Amino acid sequence: MIKKILIVDDSPVARRMLKSSIPPNKGYEIYEADDGYEGIRKYQEVQPDMTFMDLTMPNLDGYSAIAEIRKLSQDAVIVVMTADIQRKSISRVIELGAFLVLKKPPRTKIVEDVLAKVEDLLKSRSGEKQ
Repeated sequence: MIKKILIVDDSPVARRMLKSSIPPNKGYEIYEADDGYEGIRKYQEVQPDMTFMDLTMPNLDGYSAIAEIRKLSQDAVIVVMTADIQRKSISRVIELGAFLVLKKPPRTKIVEDVLAKVEDLLKSRSGEKQ
């Protein structure tokens, strides 16, 4: 079950838009970070159930942050939210371990569908562990 969501994006506007696409009635705890370094630190601190990650950020980009988070946890569920939907970029983040790639800007229906897919993934994992 998703309880904690981490949003890593250098744009406050992009973070706000994504937050507004997440259903408010589900009781999610939403955390934010504005670059890859802060995203890694927040990931370690709050242990989110899923992370939305931008790719193009100052200091440490999303590619590097994904790689570092996946070193911390092979079970990390990372959904990339980016305007860069070139095939090469998508292939690279999937190789790094991203669960899904979404095009910016976020759409409420698509975000809801992604949350449902992540819920299914987490349920299947918890079923495997029992």
